[in-house]
Amino acid sequence: MQSVDLGPQELRTLVAVADEGGFSAAGVRLGSTQSAVSHAVRGIERKLGVVLFERGRYGARPTPAGARAVAHARRVLRMLEVMVAETRGGDEGTAVVGGPLRIAAFRSAALYLLPPVLERLAVSHPGIEPTVRVVREVGPGTAGEVAEGRADLGIATVGTGAPVPPGLVGDVLLEEPYALVHPVGHPAPRSLPLVDWAENCSSHTRAWWAAQDWIPAATVRAEDDGAVLSMVSSGFGMAIMPRLSLTGAPPSVEVTDLGAERPTRKVGYVTTPELAATSVVRALVRELRAGRKPQVNAA
Repeated sequence: MQSVDLGPQELRTLVAVADEGGFSAAGVRLGSTQSAVSHAVRGIERKLGVVLFERGRYGARPTPAGARAVAHARRVLRMLEVMVAETRGGDEGTAVVGGPLRIAAFRSAALYLLPPVLERLAVSHPGIEPTVRVVREVGPGTAGEVAEGRADLGIATVGTGAPVPPGLVGDVLLEEPYALVHPVGHPAPRSLPLVDWAENCSSHTRAWWAAQDWIPAATVRAEDDGAVLSMVSSGFGMAIMPRLSLTGAPPSVEVTDLGAERPTRKVGYVTTPELAATSVVRALVRELRAGRKPQVNAA
């Protein structure tokens, strides 16, 4: 296979066009012109021998090949940043660990799992600058953010058959049970309408639900688990929710155990093989593991 050389500026151009959705906006971001960006992209396409963007009246959209190229470009650019930071940081054992750390997390993990972890990280490595972006755990979810180069590490819900998506590395941090949540004091909570949200959709949970003849189809759908909890608290129905989502549940709701056969959800972290070896990601993983709770098999 013929070697192809792409420089950092060419990689930045690909990312800018994908992020901005067009050559003109990418030019503004890069301090260049629309024609210069368009010319650069055509040159990259010639080097790679493939069309990377679909051009149209509404801008430029990555082709499937372009999406893969942009993901690689983001990851390579991030590793160049890490190379500079870790090279200048000093010798191993005495180096100060610092620099940006991009984390993607679903809502309840960002609210309840990460804060104590980041507090410990700030004490042990004050030079690290974490940013947390909340990502819906639907479709590619947080793992997709990592694979596409937008995040260094994702807090993700992981399956039992394939805990870590292909091309990524990671580990399970905790396994939490689902419980029945309903207005406090209701005499027949299982008779209430079901309130649900899109992210509450693991195949194992759905299979368990399908086997329960008392669970109706959802009649109310909310944006996220926080909205579900609010609706249940207001008496709109009952819900089946994982323990992390129930952190700080209001006193107006009651949590009832679903029994020994209740479903559980595994929560873990994912990152790329190359970022797993970097000092900032290793530092975060150590704190995540330090705060790991025992896996839950009973309430």
